[in-house]
Amino acid sequence: MVEITIRKAPGKWSVRSGGAVLGESTGALELAEGDLTPVIYFPRTDIAMAFLDSTDKVTHCPHKGNASHFSIVNKSSVTENAAWSYENPVPAMAEIKGYVAFYPVESVKVEQI
Repeated sequence: MVEITIRKAPGKWSVRSGGAVLGESTGALELAEGDLTPVIYFPRTDIAMAFLDSTDKVTHCPHKGNASHFSIVNKSSVTENAAWSYENPVPAMAEIKGYVAFYPVESVKVEQI
């Protein structure tokens, strides 16, 4: 089994796309899964969800559950399926419910500020 750890991400984090700040948070979580690069999960309450359009894409992780996906839509661009969220994660991962994470694509910047 892959070891997954969730901890409060230190400091303040931001996510930007297409020149727009989608959100900033001091309540972000860092999820580390095995040898993968850790992922920052933002509380939805800290994200301008108006920029995120729900898509039909669903992926399944045996350790976390089913992830719903979102495209980022702003004035200058649409980045398809650029974010995901576990609406009903498996009980061991309940901490990430209500959070959203972003894929490391060129048009999306997640950084500590």
